[in-house]
Amino acid sequence: MTADGDSADGPPSAVRPRRRGRLRWVKRILVVAVAALLVVEGVYLWPRLHESWRTLTEIHWGWVAVCVLMQAVSMDGYGRIQKQLLHAGGVNVNQSRSVAVVYGATAMSVTLPAGQVFSTAFTYRQTRRWGASPVLASWQLAMSGVVAAAGMVLLGVGGAVLAGDRIGPGKLIPTLGGVVLLVWAGNYASRHPGSVRALGRRILHLVNRIRGHRPDDGSDKLAETLRQLESVELGRRDGALVTLWALMHRLGDVACLAAACYAVGAEPRVAGLMIAFSVGKAVGTIPLAPGGLVYVELTLVYSLSAAAGLPAAQAVSAAFVYRLISFILVAIVGWIVFAFLFRKPHADDAALEREFESRY
Repeated sequence: MTADGDSADGPPSAVRPRRRGRLRWVKRILVVAVAALLVVEGVYLWPRLHESWRTLTEIHWGWVAVCVLMQAVSMDGYGRIQKQLLHAGGVNVNQSRSVAVVYGATAMSVTLPAGQVFSTAFTYRQTRRWGASPVLASWQLAMSGVVAAAGMVLLGVGGAVLAGDRIGPGKLIPTLGGVVLLVWAGNYASRHPGSVRALGRRILHLVNRIRGHRPDDGSDKLAETLRQLESVELGRRDGALVTLWALMHRLGDVACLAAACYAVGAEPRVAGLMIAFSVGKAVGTIPLAPGGLVYVELTLVYSLSAAAGLPAAQAVSAAFVYRLISFILVAIVGWIVFAFLFRKPHADDAALEREFESRY
């Protein structure tokens, strides 16, 4: 910054057009990348579309029903993870309300641009209305994401082990160790508030010294945060149940993919199915398009062919059925749930939105 407040690169009026120009180039690159993906997918799938269509016309509807049921089980499992983590912080919530929030948040996440931000804010607001403190609401969001991600990674590693690949402990221990460390840190913080408070004060004093503020600036907010953190204790019972519901969530989703394969007459290898699921979910976290549209389907088709042993035509059909249920159907149900239960505005919406923005 110069003495008169303008940027060293020029006045704000000159900087803004350059920034807008960069954003336009980023958008163009993303459009080209998505178009390239569509072309690659079309070239890869075109010779197999006729066989895939014939497979879909001979679909086994009983397995489609199982596919829908298993996806519902997976969503219910994630709702139970959320419910159990809140219970560890002293907030009891009905399972149906927890699952309703999961459906609504998922619909936002997979259909809206920057949907992950909207879904996180939505979940934060609802958990705050249930009585969770700001710290507990944030902790629940972080822990549920970590648990779900750990389950995905462990499924992929398990599939690789079953497939015969050599997976050393060095690749498995960090995932398990990270989850255990988070649980231990949370319990230590709740059981030893004095140590955590002393450490927090030292860090606060150091930050204030660097920023040139008074040593006790922010001490009230720190004390309030630590007081709320003391109410969170993930005991053995809660930890065991969170693990159980995490398995229910991930295995239900894998079973949904398996049922989609059986629905089109395929017989996938279990180990390859686990690998294909994990790879598809991992690729889906790349925020190029809502819900990973296009590139997740392409990844699933390739993974089901390469790892699970499906012929290309059946892999295309199975990926279509799975995404139709796990993506399209879940999004439709989620928006219906949102319209009936959460569309009505609340007086505290603006305050909670500001609170969320200040924390994230």
